[in-house]
Amino acid sequence: MRLVPVAGLAAVVAFAACSNADRGRLTPSGPQFAHVQDLDGTPDLIVDGKRLADSWVIYDQTFLSTTCSVIEGGVQAGDHRVLRFTVTTPNIGDADVFLGNPLDHVAANDGLYEFAACHNHFHFRHYAKYELISTDGHMWRAAKRGFCMIDVTPWQSDGGVSSWVYRVCGTKTLPGNQGISVGYADTYFKWLGGQYFVLDGDGQAPIPPGDYIIRITVNPPFVAAKGEPCPHVDPDGFCHQLLESRYDNNVAEVLITIPDRVGKTGFGPGAGNITNTELIDDENRPDKT
Repeated sequence: MRLVPVAGLAAVVAFAACSNADRGRLTPSGPQFAHVQDLDGTPDLIVDGKRLADSWVIYDQTFLSTTCSVIEGGVQAGDHRVLRFTVTTPNIGDADVFLGNPLDHVAANDGLYEFAACHNHFHFRHYAKYELISTDGHMWRAAKRGFCMIDVTPWQSDGGVSSWVYRVCGTKTLPGNQGISVGYADTYFKWLGGQYFVLDGDGQAPIPPGDYIIRITVNPPFVAAKGEPCPHVDPDGFCHQLLESRYDNNVAEVLITIPDRVGKTGFGPGAGNITNTELIDDENRPDKT
């Protein structure tokens, strides 16, 4: 676990949602199968705590009734104050996270995938958990409903990784190829659907001003419901969807401060220079046009 303390930083840019650091990394170039899969060894997933600490931002956003977040029930249409953040999950192990074609898993009924009709692709279940925790231990969940696991962000900077392998989420008619290469990371940028906590109490108790911890857990432990598969078991007896060489490094936490007012400038280190009307709030993943 990595705890990254962050002071409440103001950013003077209207309705900010993405930083310059986020731009240009949404769709790296390269062929679909740019290098040979590495399946000899075991993956090890972590959460990039620094990226999380640098990305969060609070501002007021209008959610249209046509966005997937609204259609799927993550938030009601209208104006809301939200805390958005970017989550990057590198694979630092010595083998790829390999899932392949979701259609094969659905046919096998192994419980790893479910189809997201609004996004028109398959989501991996139990990939990550987003929590906001107050100083007295109260917990809020984010609106995130599912994940498509692909190579998005190069993680190694030593030249060891130059291209990606996994880049297709897959639909009911298009075969997918999901996974995370060694030295790559999946990244869900803060302007995407579900990458936020609703602060004004939409479906949960309102989140008042104060100090909080954003906690992100990749490949989180869970207790299988009756009839639900438990693919892998950790030393503490909890289930995980993915096999890893270790499970004790899957959490990152960031200390933040929620102010009593945000105004038109936004608040947080991740403020950028796009307006509310330019926000995607959808899954503009690299395999989608």
